[in-house]
Amino acid sequence: MKTTLPRNMALKTFDPHRKDFTCQYEVDNVPPIDAQAEAWFQEGLRMTSRDLPPKQRNYPKAVELWQQAANKKHWKAMMNLAGVLINGDGFAPYEVAADPERAVQIVEQGMQLGIPAAFDLMGSFHQNGAGVTGDMSRAYGLWELAADKGSPSAQTFLGRALDASYDNPQEGFWGNREVGRKMLECAFAQGYGKGALELGLTLNVIDKNYVRALKVFHEGVKMGCEECANSLSSNFGSMSPLTSNFIDTARSERYSALGDALYHNPDLRFPNLDKILPLPPATLPQWDSKIESLINAAKPVMPAPPPPAATPGANLSGRAHIPQGWVLPKEAMPLAAETSDGRRVTSQYESTTARFSGYWLPQLLSPRTQEHRLWDRDQIPQQYARGEPFADLRAGLTQNDGRIMWHYMGLPQQVPPRALPAQLLGGLWRVAQANPAAMTLCNGAKPCPHSGVWQPTLAAEHPLKSLVNWRWRQAAVVQGQRFPEPDKDWLIAVDSHLVTWQLIEAASA
Repeated sequence: MKTTLPRNMALKTFDPHRKDFTCQYEVDNVPPIDAQAEAWFQEGLRMTSRDLPPKQRNYPKAVELWQQAANKKHWKAMMNLAGVLINGDGFAPYEVAADPERAVQIVEQGMQLGIPAAFDLMGSFHQNGAGVTGDMSRAYGLWELAADKGSPSAQTFLGRALDASYDNPQEGFWGNREVGRKMLECAFAQGYGKGALELGLTLNVIDKNYVRALKVFHEGVKMGCEECANSLSSNFGSMSPLTSNFIDTARSERYSALGDALYHNPDLRFPNLDKILPLPPATLPQWDSKIESLINAAKPVMPAPPPPAATPGANLSGRAHIPQGWVLPKEAMPLAAETSDGRRVTSQYESTTARFSGYWLPQLLSPRTQEHRLWDRDQIPQQYARGEPFADLRAGLTQNDGRIMWHYMGLPQQVPPRALPAQLLGGLWRVAQANPAAMTLCNGAKPCPHSGVWQPTLAAEHPLKSLVNWRWRQAAVVQGQRFPEPDKDWLIAVDSHLVTWQLIEAASA
């Protein structure tokens, strides 16, 4: 019996006049992301970044990396891979040919995994007749299914389509504002920048709720919405009801700079935007006019890593000292090690001189007793230059204990630097410049005790922890101010007193 492919799956007919919408979150309906797969995904993003000239964007290598990540069920890599393959992309010598059937099959795999974005993308394929037969009724059915499963993209598209006062199917909109608004608010709650843009537009243009619209657009910039930043730049640069008809060229300039940054790198997020660009009536902090400073101030912050632990030998003195960050080769053998040029070095008897520079370990030739084994255990490698005589270690030993042999352990090797997270390498985060002296925690219902960058956390058992425990939910808060309130600022149904905020960068930085 022939299996019906997901591209042709049975679908409920799109209902633009549905009575209600229950918000689902994408993060609850996608496979967990493997760390190695995430590193491959981020590397692919860097190779195709808009910061690179078009002819330097290496799409073939990105496709290879995203395929590796997709093999580990990295759902974002799967969607990126399908997006490139459906029409092809790039320029010679970094060009990828279109492979529509492979793109559709990748999306089908995502649908079988229940990934909301896969249903959304398959809807777009049916809309455009890309890899499948064009069918707008199927496209809308897939988009509605994707929205119900938690796709913020589908929620934004349909939310905008339903956010009208009357029906006009030919133009693609229907009068179902209550449901449309719920969809937009659900996308906004997921930190989706385009959802913030559409929600802000309806609040501004239709509802004339300028205070809330301004806040939503500002939050959209934090979410990485280029259009939100450009809109605020335009409104602060002119007489606009959104900004209380107050022209503020300084704010306009800063929003414009952030909009440009997001055009070049859409993966940037600015959760700490208020550190450098708070909304009125707050006073604007000083800025050195360098775009990089503005962007770095607003990026999410990763706590500075602890200083490296002391390496073996770093705290020893004399011949036993090995500089911090350097260790003897793990493969060094007590019987015959190698020099840096690959020559084998046999062990030497006491009362001789070192044949090669490096570290030598003294051991009894024939340990027979427990005392002999304890003596061997207490010895440590010692540094000798070529031609230097070995030290006399016979004190406490007798002739019956046998002779001492010196075994070459090699030269120290530098410990490789700790691998940086993929997000840091991609320039999406920055490392905190100054950590607080002690762990500083605060309940979200209390005023902020110290100015700086704070990270929110919900308890592990809370069902909405995945929406709150993000680096992108950080906030730059001034001492005495309130912390962001999840139910009001993020449209997430969480009471402030359930959120614990941790200070990860003091304002003095």
